[in-house]
Amino acid sequence: MKDYLVRGMSMDGFVKVVAIRSTVLVRRGAEIQKTTPNATAAFGRALTAASMMGNMQKVENGSMTLQIKGDGPIGSITCVSDPQGNVRGFVTEPRVPLVEKYPGKLDVGATVGNDGTLTVIRDLQMKEPYVGTIELVSGEIGDDITAYFAQSEQTPTACALGVLVDRDQSVKVAGGYLLQLLPGAPDDVIDRLEAGIRRAGAVTAMLEQGMTPEDILGQVCGDLGVVFMETTEVSYKCYCSRERVTKALISLGKKELAEITEEGKDFPVECQFCDTVYAFTPEDIRGLLEKI
Repeated sequence: MKDYLVRGMSMDGFVKVVAIRSTVLVRRGAEIQKTTPNATAAFGRALTAASMMGNMQKVENGSMTLQIKGDGPIGSITCVSDPQGNVRGFVTEPRVPLVEKYPGKLDVGATVGNDGTLTVIRDLQMKEPYVGTIELVSGEIGDDITAYFAQSEQTPTACALGVLVDRDQSVKVAGGYLLQLLPGAPDDVIDRLEAGIRRAGAVTAMLEQGMTPEDILGQVCGDLGVVFMETTEVSYKCYCSRERVTKALISLGKKELAEITEEGKDFPVECQFCDTVYAFTPEDIRGLLEKI
């Protein structure tokens, strides 16, 4: 079953909505990073949020980077999304210990930590990227995304994210939603949304019941109703290439490349976002030296 996200609007026009099923892409990211359950849950939530946020900006050839740096054992999480919502990412410490809030409930906040920052970098194909940074609220990521939109973009937002890790440590389900109030939304709409969020409950429970992103938005928005405007398939997608890796090697400079050549061994370069390995022979490195 493919991952996808759906965008829409409440029938009264006061609420923008987006929801995603991200099970396969989160599973792929966890496999690449070789994460333990707590890291899988935290990384998966970040990938899910980044996919929705990247899809929201709709700038051709642009990108959106989400960086979360807390004081928890996972270190930092970096996720990059293209304008469609395809994502890639990595964590600095994928093998973190098991920490539960209670039996069966992974403690993502303790894994990320609540002393740190959340940064959003939007490449809108202008001279300089837009950069917004806030202090972490809880480390649960959904709460922190909500705070980011309120503080940095002045947009009242509700964000819910969920990753359910199965007993075999694989990703069983993953997904989430974002709701954003537009200017002029009356208090009645806010009250009805809050009631809908409480009624809907956890994202993972809805996904585990087989609910689609459309079903989830229908449950959350309730009698506000939803008009669905766009559906987009999304995946874990890396844009690395041998050409890009070659440019990175050249940037190391003559001295370091010469030292690599002197060792007389193949020099493998592994992409931090995916499991692709680019092999460079001593002859390849000497060719780069000649180019310099």
